[in-house]
Amino acid sequence: MVDHMKRRSFLTSLAALGLAPSLGACAEGVPTTNPVGSAGQSKRADLKITKAEVLQVTGKSKRKVLYLKVHTGEGLVGLYGPIDNEAAMFADRFFKRHLIGQDPLAYEAYWDRMFRASRHSRGSHYIMGLSAVDNVLWDLRGRLFGLPVYRLLGGSRKRVRAYASCLGFSQEPSALRAKARELKQQGYRHQKWFVRDRGPSHGPEGVEEDVAVVRLLREAVGDDVDLMFDAFWRWDLQYALAWARRAEQYRPRWIEEPFQTANLDAFIELSRETSIPVATGEHFYGRWDVHKFLKADAIMVVQADPEWCGGVSELVKICTLASVHGVNVIPHGHSLHAAMHVVASQPIEVCPLVEYLIRKMHGYYDFEKHQPRPVDGILELSDRPGFGIELDESKIEDIRVVSWQQT
Repeated sequence: MVDHMKRRSFLTSLAALGLAPSLGACAEGVPTTNPVGSAGQSKRADLKITKAEVLQVTGKSKRKVLYLKVHTGEGLVGLYGPIDNEAAMFADRFFKRHLIGQDPLAYEAYWDRMFRASRHSRGSHYIMGLSAVDNVLWDLRGRLFGLPVYRLLGGSRKRVRAYASCLGFSQEPSALRAKARELKQQGYRHQKWFVRDRGPSHGPEGVEEDVAVVRLLREAVGDDVDLMFDAFWRWDLQYALAWARRAEQYRPRWIEEPFQTANLDAFIELSRETSIPVATGEHFYGRWDVHKFLKADAIMVVQADPEWCGGVSELVKICTLASVHGVNVIPHGHSLHAAMHVVASQPIEVCPLVEYLIRKMHGYYDFEKHQPRPVDGILELSDRPGFGIELDESKIEDIRVVSWQQT
């Protein structure tokens, strides 16, 4: 496609990719009602994936994002994104060929086979690729049955509460207080702030400055707002203990990632020594990582990310583990579609919140018609099939298939 493409050629290109966003679900081969009777059941039984591709979507602003799309012989498609470059590369180079001929309803068999297919399957980029594939298959199944993913998972919560994740906002005292009050007025009764600019090299003065952030925020929002803090794995155990002793009086809901997730012993020790719940998990790559932390009583909040931990299928298993140990799962908010639907499918005692990264999410879903936006701190889930993703032609200049296949 050229930069000054005409509308007709653009729509023709979309139709060739099976997207045609202005024509709605039917243009994508998505049934508007559930197949019924023996003919519909036969189609489900015979359904096979015929093609998988990574789409590069370029906006009129020249921003580029990646989506994963799968096709079936019945014309039904699944679409998921945006996905990370690393996930896209692994999906294209490794998982794509194994998808051809796959029954999209047999997702557990496929996930297990792929997890066993590589000696490096517990590593980050491999699982990120598998996560993208798992999520797009959930979208496909939702479209097949005409149901949103959270309903397929057995959920009934159409509303989930979001917490304001405040990465990138100024921590100058007056700006900090003003933003916290503004967010409270917008309905965010849970706010996470970042204490990542200091650390052990700043000594006792650094601890005092990080405690001052907690104090200023508590004074600004009062006692009816939960405050959480993310140290971005910049601390050591002594720094974390010193901060926790001084910050406990302000009742933080949790302290997140004070250390690298690899340092299990530090998490265990900190959890023993403070009343502040400890959180981590965005870099968990499956239920096995979670199990190690839970059986050691190392954390009270699991932040596994369905874009990275193995997809919707794996995050649901992690929720089951967490429920046994009496801890929360509050997924890392790198993206929203999969996290929202899993949270909405679980008891609120297990999954009370979803993370909303305010600055990142402002433009993250620019290319979609239905962008998740909290209202009064609440995210509404729609009844659209799958994850309800529809691309918005008015924001898009070009869509093309990209590949990392070796030649």
